[in-house]
Amino acid sequence: MSTTTPDDRRDGQPATGGLTGTPLVQVRDLVKHFPITRGIVLQRQIGAVKAVDGISFDVIKGETLGIVGETGCGKSTTARLLVRLLDPTSGEILFDGENIAQRRKESLKALRREAQMIFQDPYSSLNPRKTVGSIIADPFVIHGLLKGQGERKKRVQDLMDRVGLNPEHYNRYPHEFSGGQRQRIGVARAIALEPKLLVADEPVSALDVSIQAQVLNLLRGLQREMGLTLIFIAHDLSVVRHMCDRVAVMYLGKIVELAPSDALYTFPRHPYTGALLSSVPVPDPIAGKRERQLLSGDVPSPANPPSACRFHTRCPKAQALCSQDEPPLEDKGGSTQAACHYPLTEAEVKLRLPVALTGTK
Repeated sequence: MSTTTPDDRRDGQPATGGLTGTPLVQVRDLVKHFPITRGIVLQRQIGAVKAVDGISFDVIKGETLGIVGETGCGKSTTARLLVRLLDPTSGEILFDGENIAQRRKESLKALRREAQMIFQDPYSSLNPRKTVGSIIADPFVIHGLLKGQGERKKRVQDLMDRVGLNPEHYNRYPHEFSGGQRQRIGVARAIALEPKLLVADEPVSALDVSIQAQVLNLLRGLQREMGLTLIFIAHDLSVVRHMCDRVAVMYLGKIVELAPSDALYTFPRHPYTGALLSSVPVPDPIAGKRERQLLSGDVPSPANPPSACRFHTRCPKAQALCSQDEPPLEDKGGSTQAACHYPLTEAEVKLRLPVALTGTK
């Protein structure tokens, strides 16, 4: 695996938001629709929830890609599709050059060694009837590795120590640990087989603020040590800026902006991204003078999304074209891609975003 850092690969190519290098994951026109049915005995489909509706992006080896957006935008569904916990409706997921989108479940075992997931709830993702040692050892048992019990126990205790847990707590149960410690157990299980890809689905949203930084620093440290490629799902924009090299912003199953982290926080181009950033609380007296961008209305139903640009029903810049023609995700300059007919200008960004985010006055 390449040890090149993401910063070394930035050269302004719009296809990957300013990063070059070998992609580990390539997503092409990925779609996941959940059918809506009626009837108990004779069920018939009357519609579909368009959770993910035609997204494309690359993830470069060694980088951290953040995926952000409001609840219901398709972030978690995307995460589960990438590790094939869900079957896609259509589209391609190329992992190390191989299309895994249409693999049958029985042939996915090899993929599990290469791609692992950390779940949002650190308690419900752990079996309460099993000891921590048994939970972390599960990957070795499933894949037939380290068959000797003594060798397996030593490896599990090494993993516990690596993620900041006391190896002597090998025989304790999940309920005997705090939330932060339970998430560390999940991390230890995820890295047990030394995967290439780690998908973290809001791994700190259920934790106290004082514990979040510890888990985030753990993930960053493991990424450096193991050369991991990380996909980080979150709704906390300050956490995403701390963790990610690039950020993809999703709205109603679509990617509306994809950019290097610094570029996105300094000069967002899509009005939805600008609205998200303008809502970030900042301890800055100057921030009180900014013009907050408040979105009108509620998020439309993913079962019946608006035509053309899905954001046009809430966008302060929407014009007739926005309801007639869907904008493609295309280069807007500065290594940023955005799906918008009327992107934000520099003047609008300076007016609406706090100094602490843009770094300008």
